[in-house]
Amino acid sequence: MGKKSTHKFKAEINQLLEILVHSLYTNKEIFLRELVSNASDALDKYRFKTQTGDMEADDTPLEIRISHDKEAGTLTVTDTGVGMTREEVRENIGTIAHSGTAQLTKLASEGKESLDTLIGRFGVGFYSVYMVADEVTLVTRSADPEAAPVEWTSDGRNDYKIRELDEDVARGTNITLKLKEDLVSQFANTEHLKHVVKKHSNFVNFPIFVEDERVNTVPALWREPKFQVKPEQYKEFYTFLTNDDTDPLDKIHVSVDAPVQYNALVFIPAIDDDMFGLGTQDNRGLDLYVRRVLIQHKNKDLLPEYLGFCKGVVDTEDLPLNISRETLQDNVLIRKISSNLTKQVYSALEKMAENDKEKYETFWRVHGKLFRAGYMDFIHKDRFVELLRFNSSACENADELISLADYAGRLKEGQKEIFYAYGPSREALSLSPHLEIFRKKGVEVLYLYEPIDEFVMDALQQYGDYQLVPAEHADLSGIEGEQEVEDKPEELSEPEQSTLDGLLGHIKTLLGDAVTDVRTTDRLSDSPACLANPDGAMTSSMDKVMRHIQKDTSIPAKVMEINPDHPLTRNLIRIYEADAQDPFVEQAARQLYESALLLEGYLQDPHALVGRIQSLLTQASGWYKK
Repeated sequence: MGKKSTHKFKAEINQLLEILVHSLYTNKEIFLRELVSNASDALDKYRFKTQTGDMEADDTPLEIRISHDKEAGTLTVTDTGVGMTREEVRENIGTIAHSGTAQLTKLASEGKESLDTLIGRFGVGFYSVYMVADEVTLVTRSADPEAAPVEWTSDGRNDYKIRELDEDVARGTNITLKLKEDLVSQFANTEHLKHVVKKHSNFVNFPIFVEDERVNTVPALWREPKFQVKPEQYKEFYTFLTNDDTDPLDKIHVSVDAPVQYNALVFIPAIDDDMFGLGTQDNRGLDLYVRRVLIQHKNKDLLPEYLGFCKGVVDTEDLPLNISRETLQDNVLIRKISSNLTKQVYSALEKMAENDKEKYETFWRVHGKLFRAGYMDFIHKDRFVELLRFNSSACENADELISLADYAGRLKEGQKEIFYAYGPSREALSLSPHLEIFRKKGVEVLYLYEPIDEFVMDALQQYGDYQLVPAEHADLSGIEGEQEVEDKPEELSEPEQSTLDGLLGHIKTLLGDAVTDVRTTDRLSDSPACLANPDGAMTSSMDKVMRHIQKDTSIPAKVMEINPDHPLTRNLIRIYEADAQDPFVEQAARQLYESALLLEGYLQDPHALVGRIQSLLTQASGWYKK
C-alpha cells in the first residue's frame, strides 16, 4: 500500500463547495457534461502525446464509459486518457482558476440564476459533482510508466485524502460518485444518462458508452470538410438536431478563421416550427459549442432575431469557457461571430433567390413573416431589400411573387415612385377605391398583406432612385393612362360646380366631427366616395395598426372624398339644387360615409347601414315599378 495523506482544501475551494452544496442550483445534470469534457481533454492529451512521440501508444481504445449501480447508489465515469500523477491530482483538484476565485463572492450574493453561469465557466467543473454526490472517489494512473496509480477521495466538505495504490490499474481516470439519496433514481438511470449525454456531449470526439451502449453516434459534421460530407449525412444530422423529417431548403456549412475562428453548420428549414403563430422565441437560436461540447442551447445572440428560423450549431475554439454576457470582450467575440454568420446566411438566401426561384418563394411563404423584421437591421439594408417579395396588381394570382427589382424594371414612362397598398387580401385590394386611379392608368401597385409590411416600407422609404409611396398618398397626374373611361360625363358647368360646392359643405355639416373635410377627388372612377387620412398623416392601414397597438377603438375623423363624375354625385347635385333640405341628401351622405367606413374596416355597428339599405331598396323598387 502506498503512502496516504490528508490535505485541506484551499480557502477558495471551501467557499466554492459551500456555494454548490447549499445552493438551489437547478441544472444538476451539468456535472456529467463537465466530467465527460474532462475525460475528453484527457483523451486528447494522450492522443497528442503519442502522435508527437512523447510517449508510446498501446492498444487500449480511447473511449469514455459511464455506468451506475442503483443498489449501491453510485455512478462511475471512466476514461482511457492520459491520467494523472499524484502531484497533478493535487494541482488539478486542489486549486481553482484565478478567474473563478475573483467571482465567487459576487456570484454567491447574486443567487441561483448567477450560479447557472458558474459551472464550466470558471474552471470549476469537477466540483459540480458535489451537487449530486455525498462522496467522490477518483482513481487515476498516469500514462507515465514511472508513475504509481493514485486514489483521491473526499466528501466535499473540508479535506481530501490521497494515497498511492499498489495494485495494477489501467491507464486513465475512474471517477465514482456516491449519489445523494434523493438523486439515485434520477442519475442511476440508464435512459436519463443517455439523454443527458446526447443533450450536452453528443459530439465529443471519442466514443461515449452508457452501460456498454454507444450514445454519441451522430458525428460532428460541422468539423468535417464539406467535400467529404454526403447529402444523406446532412439530412441525418438535420433530423437529429430538429426532429424534422423533411428536407431543409438549404444548408450553410462554413469554417472561418478570421476575424474570429469558428465552424458552423446551419440549416434553413422548409417548415415553420411556430405553426400556431404564437411568436414564441423559446425555439429560436443556434446551439453554441466549445470544442464539441454544448455550452448553450438555443443561443439567441449568434444570429439576429429575424433570422431565427435558422437551425444549427456554432463551434469555436476561441470562446473561453468563462464567457459571461457581462464581460465586454466576450460580447465582442460573440458579435464578431454573429456579424460574419449573418453575412453567410444572406449569401445563401441570395444564391437561392437567384438560382432557384421556386425554392426561394417557398422560403418566403414559410419564413417571410419573420424575415421582414430585418427592416430594422440598417447594416444589411441593401441586401435585405433585394430579398423582399410581394404580390402585386400585375400578378396573375395571389401566389405569384415579385421583387422590388422586378417592379422597377417595368416602370411606366414618367413614373418615379414605387406604389404600395396594404389590405387583408388580393380581392379586397382589387376592389379598393384608393386603387381605382391605378387601375385606370394601368400603374402597378405592390400588395401588402402583413401589417409589418407597412413598417418595412416606412423604414426603407426608397429603393435605388425610386421613392416608396403609399397608393393612398400618390399623385399620378404626371403619368399617362392606358385605359380611357368610356361614357365619361361632361364637365360640370359653373352653376353645377357652385351647387356641388354647396353640396359638399352641406354633407360636411351633416356628418359633423365624423369627418375633417369633404372634398372632390380624381382618384375615383367606379366608386362615388372614399375616406382618406388628412394631408400629411399616415396611411389608413398604418393608422389602424397603431390604434390596435394602443388599444384605441375609436373611429378616426378622416377626409371624405367625393367622385364628381359618378352618376350618384350628379344625381345628388340635381336633388340638392331643387331642394337643399331634401331628406334623401342626408340619407345618401350617411350611407356613403358608413359604406366607406365598412371598406376601411372601422364600422363597428352595421345596424343603421343595413336599415338604410333596406329603406333605399324599398323606395327604389317602388320607383322601378313606376
